[in-house]
Amino acid sequence: MKNFELLAPAGNFEKLKTALYFGADAVYVGGTVFSLRALSENFDREQMKQAIEYTHSFGKKLYVAVNILAKNSDFASIGEYLNYLYSIGADAVILSDPGVIQICKQVAPNLEIHLSTQASTLNKYSAKFWVDQGVKRIVLARELSLAEVKEISEYCGGEIEVFAHGAMCISYSGRCLLSNYLSHRDSNRGACVQCCRWEYEIREKSKTDGEFLPVEEDERGTYIFNSKDLNMIEYLDLLHESGAVSLKIEGRMKSEYYLATVINAYRRAIDCYEKNGKEYKNNQLFQDEVAKTAHRAFTTAYALGKNNETVNYEDSQSRGNRTFIASVIESGRDEKGNYALIEMRNRFAVGDNLEVLSPSDSFNQIINVCNLTDIDGNAVFDAKLVQQKLKLYTDVKLNKGDILRR
Repeated sequence: MKNFELLAPAGNFEKLKTALYFGADAVYVGGTVFSLRALSENFDREQMKQAIEYTHSFGKKLYVAVNILAKNSDFASIGEYLNYLYSIGADAVILSDPGVIQICKQVAPNLEIHLSTQASTLNKYSAKFWVDQGVKRIVLARELSLAEVKEISEYCGGEIEVFAHGAMCISYSGRCLLSNYLSHRDSNRGACVQCCRWEYEIREKSKTDGEFLPVEEDERGTYIFNSKDLNMIEYLDLLHESGAVSLKIEGRMKSEYYLATVINAYRRAIDCYEKNGKEYKNNQLFQDEVAKTAHRAFTTAYALGKNNETVNYEDSQSRGNRTFIASVIESGRDEKGNYALIEMRNRFAVGDNLEVLSPSDSFNQIINVCNLTDIDGNAVFDAKLVQQKLKLYTDVKLNKGDILRR
């Protein structure tokens, strides 16, 4: 039996395919309505049906976020939507509003309910209350230690899901009004613009005629509301001991490359932990991998029993140490030899060394670019046309869905 379900985000169909290809056991998605990531592409009704069928074809699960804090006007159609999700085979819905939970139980009583982190569940009594209301799984608030998670898990009788990796919100488990105030976009209804990542100054009004006083760490300024990124890849043993059954990757707004890299790292780390126990920590590969994406400074936040410096004062987002160069569309062979048909994402040239990101044994192999053509067979020495399709000749085995990075 697996120790964990690895649960990954999917902001659109291509990201869903990426998540499943790189090893997610389940994905969570949002529809075009009632979801807290309104600025991602999301899935309309037909796309949702196709996404569920595609996910199930791999024997994996798909959960649909319907986790807005609902208003009266939402209830005219939310019941019908929940019933539709049940009819097309959604494995669960992620809800946060008690009224929506009540409606779901009425219109789709057999549809599994997961309680969103938006509900800010912080104690075993609240968790038990929700389980008694028919909720199958509790997605706990981030402001908990793993010792507290264990206590909740042992008491409540339901499944426990925790966030393992990704961006954190400065507000209490995502309940934020900053976006509403500064941009008139409601974060609690899916339209957050992440203005907590902006650079700020303090203004003193009484004695300096409104002079702005910059709060600076150095010449780059400061980001006083900017959270670090959660990273628990070194603590799978403690997550397992806490009773959590699902590890959640944050990021429906993140890129395909980000998802591929992080999911691949956690998949390999979980598999290694299940095989070797705590010895998996001796492999530096997993931490090295998650550092290859654009991220803020990492933290374990509250998980180990204290608030571990969660504010990132340095910058809004740090660059990873790899660049997404191309995605593999297919592989083949012609009179020139073995090749991969790739789609270019960032500029590269003959002579460059590219690293393979793959769930296969080709992972982290290096390809020296020495024979590159367009699809008509014309030699290409400098690939600088974004999304141009190219033939890269190599004996390294590449599969559809693999990624090349530099």
